[in-house]
Amino acid sequence: MQGTVGELGEFGLIRELTARVPLTDAVDLGPGDDAAVVKAPDGRVVATTDVLIENRHFRRDWSTAYDVGRKAAAQNLADVAAMGAVPTAILLGLVAPADLPTTWATELMDGLRDECQVAGATVVGGDVVRGDTVTLAITALGDLQGRAAVTRSGAQVGDVVAVSGWLGWSAAGLTVLQRGFRSPRAFVEAHRRPEPPYHAGPAAAELGATSMIDVSDGLVADLGHVARASEVDIDLKAADFDVPAQMADIGQAVGVDPLVWVLSGGEDHAIVATFPRGVQLPSRWRVVGEVTGRPRGSRSGRVTVDGAPWDRVGGWDHFAE
Repeated sequence: MQGTVGELGEFGLIRELTARVPLTDAVDLGPGDDAAVVKAPDGRVVATTDVLIENRHFRRDWSTAYDVGRKAAAQNLADVAAMGAVPTAILLGLVAPADLPTTWATELMDGLRDECQVAGATVVGGDVVRGDTVTLAITALGDLQGRAAVTRSGAQVGDVVAVSGWLGWSAAGLTVLQRGFRSPRAFVEAHRRPEPPYHAGPAAAELGATSMIDVSDGLVADLGHVARASEVDIDLKAADFDVPAQMADIGQAVGVDPLVWVLSGGEDHAIVATFPRGVQLPSRWRVVGEVTGRPRGSRSGRVTVDGAPWDRVGGWDHFAE
């Protein structure tokens, strides 16, 4: 498709975008009316939202529009899964300059559609407006299917800490891109298109997970949210993490300890959860630590590695310098 979104016009763009998405059984009414109608058989809806701004969350010279769509959907759908819910739908708010190529917008929608299909969800509507910077506002919805939501605040002393999904791959890929390279391709692609283990969230809820969170800002940083909400301490065991040989090679080439990527790198959207000791975890889960009690007189909410503070926490604060 040739031309720009400005030439196509608001309603022409909406028609092009909505024509690219199928509906699922969870949707009674999709795009085209004042609002969509999504089924909520559980009687509750899990909802989350994120905003992505060009040159802060993505770069068009690093990622295709399709990549951006996949990543935008993934980071929201992973939040739904981390509550123990099954993703059902997303909505897109798109801010676009008038000179944005129409193909960029349609390829973005293709990426959103395809990532939703991986998770069993679909795009049910949204809005488009003109603005100076490409900006995406994504809202994701999910169904708990009768289960209790698994929050950050339920971890108990004695629980094990387990991870499902990749850690450090996106951070390693970002480092490669920042140095002007495009390989090793597997790590660059992990940054462009994370692959959250959507199935792991609801499965963890069924297994009796006491707390859960997706790894968006780095494992230590995100487990810090769990530790503070649960008023516990968490200790991770460095030897229990898998550092792929190729990641170690990248680290050696750029002078970075790959464990920093594994423990502090974000945007892999792995799922980390705490489980009562003795729960038989499937092979997709890797036990990497335990929930501990706080020492007398100290504040809870600490995350340590091999019993020592981790001084390279990472994470992201939009208002920090």
